[in-house]
Amino acid sequence: MVADAGAKTPAAISLVAGGVAGGVEAACTYPFEFAKTRVQLYGHEGVRNPFYVVAKVAREEGARALYKGCSTMIVGSVGKDAVRFVAFDSIRALFEDPATHRSTTAQSIGSGMLTGVVASTAVVTPSERIKTALIDDARTQRRFTSPWQCVALLYREQGLRRALYSGYVTTTLKQVGTTGFRLGSYAALKDWERGHGVAVDNAAMSFANGAFAGTLTTLATQPFDTVKTKAQQAKAVKTMDCVRAILAEDGVRGLWRGTVMRLGRTVMAGGILFTANEQALKLLKTMFG
Repeated sequence: MVADAGAKTPAAISLVAGGVAGGVEAACTYPFEFAKTRVQLYGHEGVRNPFYVVAKVAREEGARALYKGCSTMIVGSVGKDAVRFVAFDSIRALFEDPATHRSTTAQSIGSGMLTGVVASTAVVTPSERIKTALIDDARTQRRFTSPWQCVALLYREQGLRRALYSGYVTTTLKQVGTTGFRLGSYAALKDWERGHGVAVDNAAMSFANGAFAGTLTTLATQPFDTVKTKAQQAKAVKTMDCVRAILAEDGVRGLWRGTVMRLGRTVMAGGILFTANEQALKLLKTMFG
């Protein structure tokens, strides 16, 4: 995401800045991702407050349990957000006004949706599959000792496609919505603010705009995230079986299971992600021009 609307960002700088932002965001907010995944796999168990879930797991299983699968998510987030930002900038550049470097809201969201397909295929589905399998296994069979051993064991048991791309359709649909809404709404909001004379190139505005984009994204894409998580548990499960199981357990409202948990992460994550990205862009441009 370009920090300066009047200048083009080299792809290499956008790639590095996106990777840095993704790693920082994942490391800072992972306990809430853990809590959300637990709720989607096993139900609320009477608890909806994400802070209580985090505290309960830390008390009963130890603080280290909150970071089960974290390394996989950090690696995945570095790759995912590096791909996301450079792909979004490249795709959006095809549609933007060459004089103002601005796009319409529809063009920004459409660029984000195309970016979601690229990111899901290249990075997101494999990393989410392994992260979810590790979290599921930590509470059930405890067969996995590391992400790499998890990949190797799932590959032997289920083959390459199910080992790394189980839940691909729902993950991609989620990424299309997530990236479209998050990057699209963030870019559109910044363009609107610039057009009304609002100073947007500072950390406070980046955080506020990112938090808003994160909230909108979560509410719009939660059903895809819920089904995706069910489909990526340690054992092999078909997507439609997951949908039927969720509807049987909680009805349609079950598709929004874990929304509060996810908001606990994505509101902060949106602010952190865009702030870290734009500060990294400024630093890298200063260093390498």
